[in-house]
Amino acid sequence: MMKRLLAVAVAGLAIAVLGVLAFSEPGESSDGVTLSRQADGSMVLADLGSKAPVLDVYEDFDCPVCKDMHGKVDTTIQRLAREGRVKVVFHTVTIFRDEPMRSNSIRAAAAARCVPEANWLAFRDALYAMQPAPHGQASGFAVADLAAAARKAGASVDSCVTSQSYADVHVAETAKIPLEGTPTVVLDGQLLGNEAFDPAALEKLITGGVGVQV
Repeated sequence: MMKRLLAVAVAGLAIAVLGVLAFSEPGESSDGVTLSRQADGSMVLADLGSKAPVLDVYEDFDCPVCKDMHGKVDTTIQRLAREGRVKVVFHTVTIFRDEPMRSNSIRAAAAARCVPEANWLAFRDALYAMQPAPHGQASGFAVADLAAAARKAGASVDSCVTSQSYADVHVAETAKIPLEGTPTVVLDGQLLGNEAFDPAALEKLITGGVGVQV
């Protein structure tokens, strides 16, 4: 029952995203595909003129399972998006309530909001690479390290990162999203399961395979 309720709630968010996609201002383009930041902080990688399905990815940068999924399927997701076969919406959230995970997550997410579209995907990779470990024990994502990672990704946004300018708005936006955990992956309103970790299975679903039942 909880999975069904979650699917319905997240499906509503996905429908709202569809409306936003038509009015987004692109920040980066490649063969019609753009990466653009929405008002809620989500990042859309898509050919906005296509009728491709929408894949919503809800992730917490301090979540080890998110890091695992990122390593397994991100290349596939981005390739399909750049081929115009899927519209990917990356939603950065903070799912943790306990410390040090919560503060780790908020610092990383706030920093990501500072980074321009052109550098955001590279910075996202860097965040997963520097994820604090062991999970639940290690503090990390220090603002100085985040600023340095942003510079390495090509963005000089030290002041924004170190001041955590977007921390409060990130927390407020996260509170609006009804999630039980991360990663949560939704394809056209359909909550996905283990196939979200399998590049071949995920590609089959995106390109016309049979969806899962929840």
